[in-house]
Amino acid sequence: MTAFQKLVEMPLTGRGDSYAPAKFAEKVLPIGTMRKRQRKRLNYAVHFGLGAGWGAAYSVAAHSGLRGQRAVAATFAAVYSGDVLLNTALGLYKPWKWSRRETAIDLIDKLVQAEATGAVFEAFRPTPDESGSPA
Repeated sequence: MTAFQKLVEMPLTGRGDSYAPAKFAEKVLPIGTMRKRQRKRLNYAVHFGLGAGWGAAYSVAAHSGLRGQRAVAATFAAVYSGDVLLNTALGLYKPWKWSRRETAIDLIDKLVQAEATGAVFEAFRPTPDESGSPA
């Protein structure tokens, strides 16, 4: 998602860097005040962790028998709704104040992440020859 945001979405929308992942970490972890460089590193680390969470969610969907767009849809629905609900409960998001444009950007960014997660997961999924069991 970070690559899509940096290379596609942000140049198109003119939006600056978001530190939402770092803000989340600062809210739930005992982290003190940070310099800009430290906060940027934290932001990338949390982005990586969130990406791993998307992968875990896709894995659950795939191991439940879903594949392709059904698995992507299930992953997106579970992770996106959880993201918005948790961040809203923590006071970090106020979706009722988002413009249609902000909502669309958030949805598209995270849908791209769900699609990329599915593509990567399926690319590395063992074939029947490798795992000894049917796909």
